[in-house]
Amino acid sequence: MNTSFYRSYFDIKIMRFSYNLKYTNRSFEFSSYISVRGFSLWSMKKDPDLESALVHNRRWIVNNQIKNIILRYPNQVVPVKFLQKKFKTLDLQGKALNWLNKYPCCFEVFRENDEQYCQLTKRMMGLVEEEESVKEEQEPVFAERLAKILMMTSNHRINVVKLDELKRNFGFPDDYLIRIVPKYSEMFRLINYSARKSSMEVELISWNPELALSRIEMSGSKQKQNIEQPCFLCSLPPTWIKSWERFNEFNSTPYISPYSNLSSLMEGSKEHEKRTVALVHELLSLTLWKKMSIIKLGHFKREFALPDKLNVLLLKHPGIFYVTNKYKTYTALLREGYSGSKLIDKDPLVIVKDKFGELMQEGLHEYNQRGRLNNLEKRKRKGIIEPPKIEKKKGNISEEEDQVGQVGRLFDPEERKRFYKILFEEDS
Repeated sequence: MNTSFYRSYFDIKIMRFSYNLKYTNRSFEFSSYISVRGFSLWSMKKDPDLESALVHNRRWIVNNQIKNIILRYPNQVVPVKFLQKKFKTLDLQGKALNWLNKYPCCFEVFRENDEQYCQLTKRMMGLVEEEESVKEEQEPVFAERLAKILMMTSNHRINVVKLDELKRNFGFPDDYLIRIVPKYSEMFRLINYSARKSSMEVELISWNPELALSRIEMSGSKQKQNIEQPCFLCSLPPTWIKSWERFNEFNSTPYISPYSNLSSLMEGSKEHEKRTVALVHELLSLTLWKKMSIIKLGHFKREFALPDKLNVLLLKHPGIFYVTNKYKTYTALLREGYSGSKLIDKDPLVIVKDKFGELMQEGLHEYNQRGRLNNLEKRKRKGIIEPPKIEKKKGNISEEEDQVGQVGRLFDPEERKRFYKILFEEDS
């Protein structure tokens, strides 16, 4: 066969995995595109603060899921064997007992009839009661939040199965269908035209014009700006000149509220894009942590009239959204919702959940301290004497010299063996 055929074939393959490098005022904005199963995977220049905000939540999410499993179990006492079976669904490996022992302030493990069980500690149960109290107080807020979500949809209703995917993002309690919807019957109703359980929907039955005001419009009125010309905020370094130019051009066109009617907007137009950006901004601002999975957002393409390549659209606006693929899950964060790695406006429910995180961290610190003391005792029994700690000389030691010293110690075989032993013992 003609060699030019092979050359053109491989050229096409290489183009599908192409990388574009753009130079912008002494800094590089690097983006890559790979097509996998029809989903476009892009990467954005990493923001260490926002990346660490996601890391902070990782273990908290797992322990919160374990907490919910225990609360749903009869008498709120769970066999450790049962939790071990659930570990795969929690995306965890190793022994459940080892994980539970890492958080002694959260989980209490005991043996009964030659079987190990787990329950929440008294301090954890205190936080559970506090969380439940906050949820009761926040019911009117949840009702308004649900109404605003429904007001942004094309037909003012959402499938219950789909809404369940996002309920924790918005802070809704697990029983919101029987706690909130019937209590606010003047605002919502449950409908099911096909009589199938999977077809049940929550529908908005009354439009409240006071709620049809976006976060952008509210912040503009607080800052005494012209409410008819609200603007997005940009959170990018001043050196990103090209991105700032694109943002200013986008921001110069009239703002379109996510609560406005879609019928007058043509799909693919600049006006449609403006409304979509406003809609995603509003949805993220309604979430507890000002972030959401892009895949979950894509499940609501029909309800919110979202484009097929939503991730591409979000990446066009790096001053408004931060897109990350941390933990192999593409997530969109609202930049203005964070100051560094800290959430700016904390929902009362987030404050309680932060207390849970502090308790979890306290238990982990206690576990690590106990492990270090046990290792020290073992070394003493074996006659291994700890080398004396060498104090650093006071003076100007360069960062480069300090790093060389750290790396040099790891080249020692015994030190390297000990380093990896401690590493895998604590993280297994």
